Amino acid sequence: MLDEALSALDYQSRLAISDDIYKIIKKEGKTTIMVTHDIAEAISMSDRIVVLSKRPATIKNIYEINLTNKSTPIENRKCKEFSKYYDLIWRDLDVHI
Repeated sequence: MLDEALSALDYQSRLAISDDIYKIIKKEGKTTIMVTHDIAEAISMSDRIVVLSKRPATIKNIYEINLTNKSTPIENRKCKEFSKYYDLIWRDLDVHI
């Protein structure tokens, strides 16, 4: 379970550590639940994303993340499908700016 594991890091460290964590999880063949408010982090590191509603939290949507040439989190951010997933998830969050 990774609960906001990278949130206290600066952006560059966060990217580097996300690659390390991703490689360890894949090498060990482990399943991990990651809680994050960072959409890009979620897309780049996940096979599946569960978006929760506001309180009381219920499952609002589940996304199977299928990126072309899936690799490390840093490289995954360059995939052509990345922005599509980002836009879909952003809309699910009901953020009013």
